[in-house]
Amino acid sequence: MLKTKYLPSLVIGLLIITTSCSTKEMAKPNILFLFTDDQTHTAIRALGNSEIYTPNLDRLVNRGTTFTNTYNMGGWNGAICTASRSMLVSGRSLWRANEYRKYWQKGDSIENTWGRIMAANGYQTFMTGKWHVDAPAGSVFGYAEHVRPGMPRDAQRTWKQDKEKYPDRKFPIGYNRPLSENDTTWSPVDPKFGGFWEGGKHWSEVVRDDALTFLDSAKKSDDPFFMYIAFNAPHDPRQAPQEYQDMYDLNKITLPQSYKPLSQYQEEIGNGPGLRDEALAPFPRTEYAVKVHMKEYYAIISHLDAQIGKILDALEASGKSENTYIFFTSDHGLAVGRHGFLGKQNPYDHSVKPPLILVGPDIPNQKVSSLAYLQDLMPTALDLAGIPKPQYVEFQSLMPLVKGKKSENYASIYNAYINYQRLIRKGDYKLIVYPKVNKVMLFNLAEDPHELNDLAGNEEFADKKAELLSDLKQKMAHYDDPIELEL
Repeated sequence: MLKTKYLPSLVIGLLIITTSCSTKEMAKPNILFLFTDDQTHTAIRALGNSEIYTPNLDRLVNRGTTFTNTYNMGGWNGAICTASRSMLVSGRSLWRANEYRKYWQKGDSIENTWGRIMAANGYQTFMTGKWHVDAPAGSVFGYAEHVRPGMPRDAQRTWKQDKEKYPDRKFPIGYNRPLSENDTTWSPVDPKFGGFWEGGKHWSEVVRDDALTFLDSAKKSDDPFFMYIAFNAPHDPRQAPQEYQDMYDLNKITLPQSYKPLSQYQEEIGNGPGLRDEALAPFPRTEYAVKVHMKEYYAIISHLDAQIGKILDALEASGKSENTYIFFTSDHGLAVGRHGFLGKQNPYDHSVKPPLILVGPDIPNQKVSSLAYLQDLMPTALDLAGIPKPQYVEFQSLMPLVKGKKSENYASIYNAYINYQRLIRKGDYKLIVYPKVNKVMLFNLAEDPHELNDLAGNEEFADKKAELLSDLKQKMAHYDDPIELEL
């Protein structure tokens, strides 16, 4: 039986233990957001691409939940990343985000951005790297370092510069290449071309160092942090050190199953030679040119992967990893020779689907096939931080899907590109519309993941085509789409 004189000290001790446990349990989690540019959903070895080396992204896949049907909602101009990031930061859908960014251009409504919401709820907020959003990064985040534009300059000089210097050249240096195996007009490893080498250190390494510096300071603080680590890689110009180029043998790179020299309606859907991304390789595409671009794409991703590995190692060394959620995604995908395209301004899955991975406390190792938008990461962060989702945020937290509490957040996925393309994904089927030429395509993605067999002209699928076309029109109305389909 305890003596009375020991009860006060026992009670105090229990209170200390209880308070300590409660504080630990109630501590807001940290959020580390790793964001790349132009990385298609298949550009990770652990997700089935045996040709690419991504040991650190594989670490994330093997530790967390991967969403295998993640989409971007589209773009209002050729710079798809601008729309993708504006939706991500604002929480608003495509066309409403386009309207809303006009407030940012005037310096208004910055407080409704992802970073500011996190800061208002006790988070240290930090970003580095690619921004490409109209709201100033330094106003959205408490700390911002090396804020970069949409793409590195100089490696592929502007059309105007080269036209003035080389009036007889149709394309600037770095575009329309390689014309043959003897074409040595440009090199991904030569610093003289600037680009990712501008400033003397590869931009992916600069972003890495900024992240390491912030983590070093964050480990000394009890405040939760939100890190927005945005790599420009693997956007073109796809430059990486020689050792990463040497990891890939051009003769062992296989052409994509959907490789085509040209795509039908290339001009009519806004993907002709005048579109910067598409001008990177010769028209028509050659097998050699596509393999060279794929080699450079793989190399810059492997270099990027190495920088991510150092950030993950630093997080573990900081002592913060047990209370940190890691998000990984890209702002959209990329074609790199598939279906005759080089860029991301087309409606095929290789260009509209990025990878998306969640890692952290109580996140199971699994693959989830539920439809998702990459912009769902914003409300997911709010959910994990215990922050009520503002009414204007149109995207959904992924946590109910991760925990198995829901089977889906969206019955279908909508995507649009200017007034050239519209698509809807519902179940296994995807309907694509090219409004300028009244072209409709239908694919069964379960049976035809490379989108090679158009079912739209098959009478057996007439009802499915009509159903999806009706659903697409409803989605367009719901999201304030500025055009009407005359089909």
